This record gives sequence, structure tokens and C-alpha cells, in this order.
Amino acid sequence: MNEPMTIPTDAVELCAQLQSGVSIPPGERPLGEAIAEVLGLPPALRADVFAQRVHEIAAWVAAHHPERPWTCEYYRGTDASHVFRGGVGHSLVIDPEGRLWRARSYEDFDTTYDITPQTCTIATLTPLYPQMREYRPR
Repeated sequence: MNEPMTIPTDAVELCAQLQSGVSIPPGERPLGEAIAEVLGLPPALRADVFAQRVHEIAAWVAAHHPERPWTCEYYRGTDASHVFRGGVGHSLVIDPEGRLWRARSYEDFDTTYDITPQTCTIATLTPLYPQMREYRPR
């Protein structure tokens, strides 16, 4: 005799988050909101406010979705830009004039590395703006 199947609560919650079979990472919505917010600010304030929002998003995701980490590393570009590198190959750059750019973490930068027998870390990032897409207010 077939008994009814019980679906774990976690599975129900996960299915509720699926749209067209794609699970949207928990940090994506607040990241979009942060981008929209900083585009509405004066250019001189954008990098500092965005850095704060990124920190808040990472902390919120770590507290509420520890199984799905959301990371962002900060660098200064060789042109004094602010480079926020995400964990999935995308970066956001705020150039010295305060414009926001969507970049691919590898293809859209000239990058140099510090290499030792134990580590390989980024030494410099030079943004290649013509290859990037600029974010603009809607």
C-alpha cells in the first residue's frame, strides 16, 4: 500500500524560491537594491555607501543562508577606482568620477599577481572600461 509522502519543510521553502527552475542566490535582490540606491546618490558618496551595503549583504546572507555564501572582495584599481569582486566571476567598479560599471572579474581587467611558493594574490587591477557595461539610473 502506498503511503503519502511527506515533503521536508526545507524542500518546500526551496521550491518556493525557484522561478523557472532557477534558484536565485539570496544576495541578488539586495545587491540590485544597493546598486539602485547608490545610482541615486551624488557620485562622491557612491563608493563608501556601496561598500557599506556590500558588507551588510554579506553579513545578512551569512546569518540567514550559511549554506549559500555571498562574498565580495574590495580592491583599489590602478586608476583609483573602487573594485568590488564577487565570488561568481562578476565585479562592480566605481570609477574615479563615481560611475558604476559591471565587469567580468578576469576579462575586464589587466591584472598583476604577487606569487609566492604558498600564495597567489592580486597585486594590481587596471579596469578596461570599454569592455564593461555602465550602470545607469532607470
